[in-house]
Amino acid sequence: MDPTTDNAGRTGDAGGNARASLEALRAEIAKAVVGQDPAVTGLVVALLCRGHVLLEGVPGVAKTLLVRALASALELDTKRVQFTPDLMPSDVTGSLVYDARTAEFSFQPGPVFTNLLLADEINRTPPKTQSSLLEAMEERQVTVDGTPRPLPEPFLVAATQNPVEYEGTYPLPEAQLDRFLLKLTIPLPSRQDEIDVLTRHASGFNPRDLRAAGVRPVAGPADLEAARAAVAKTTVSPEITAYVVDICRATRESPSLNLGVSPRGATALLAASRAWAWLTGRDYVIPDDVKALALPTLRHRVQLRPEAEMEGVTADAVINAVLAHVPVPR
Repeated sequence: MDPTTDNAGRTGDAGGNARASLEALRAEIAKAVVGQDPAVTGLVVALLCRGHVLLEGVPGVAKTLLVRALASALELDTKRVQFTPDLMPSDVTGSLVYDARTAEFSFQPGPVFTNLLLADEINRTPPKTQSSLLEAMEERQVTVDGTPRPLPEPFLVAATQNPVEYEGTYPLPEAQLDRFLLKLTIPLPSRQDEIDVLTRHASGFNPRDLRAAGVRPVAGPADLEAARAAVAKTTVSPEITAYVVDICRATRESPSLNLGVSPRGATALLAASRAWAWLTGRDYVIPDDVKALALPTLRHRVQLRPEAEMEGVTADAVINAVLAHVPVPR
């Protein structure tokens, strides 16, 4: 994904100002993270859609730094939780703590009470703790001792997982995977990008000090709200709606899949496409917007048949085949 400029169909001043602020994020984050523009754009799309993101990549490709830089450039609060086998649900959501001075229990908020929650190596903790995030992700609240407690706004979970290490991990259940708007793959950098990374470190770059790296707030919650209002006005024609439905229905008929995309997945694809269209400067959705967001929105919502996996088929390959087969509206 890489936003392009399109002068047709530009939205109003408030939306345009918000778009300019969000576009400035890429340049600001690039001061700390090299060559990850598609991931930055995906995180912005998720924020616009009030969705969550699953980041998949091998260790050392700056997944944590990317989220921290985004939070710094957006002037948002961020917290990090390292998911481990002994992590308890209350370690994420918070718990009631007895105060001996008042002889009463008071609520101690957990790290989920933030704007950007980095759930590091989410597949290293058992399902009971993984599921502690479900209510937070879906309802934007947590319930402790029967009392619902709303989370801050905006709220985004950026969960990471390692695609090549399976020992001691607990795969995310389909119900939780479906709660992530996007699954973004963080690739290894190109040769030139890796040279740039090493050059920065040789010059004294400290990934733990983003201020020293020059990362400054260029947008904030007000810009996000204005952007979300503009995205909500982005036009979706009946033909585009039908196109999204046809893509999702085609995955359910694929011989390579045990599980196709659910209606929730179709809704997610439409929402992401609207946000993408607005980011590219249009107030209407075209088929290319749907195609651009299909892989990150759908790849984690399908389940391959064992025999297809043995033959080396991937979810991305199946979705690309579906996109090639489903007729594109004119």
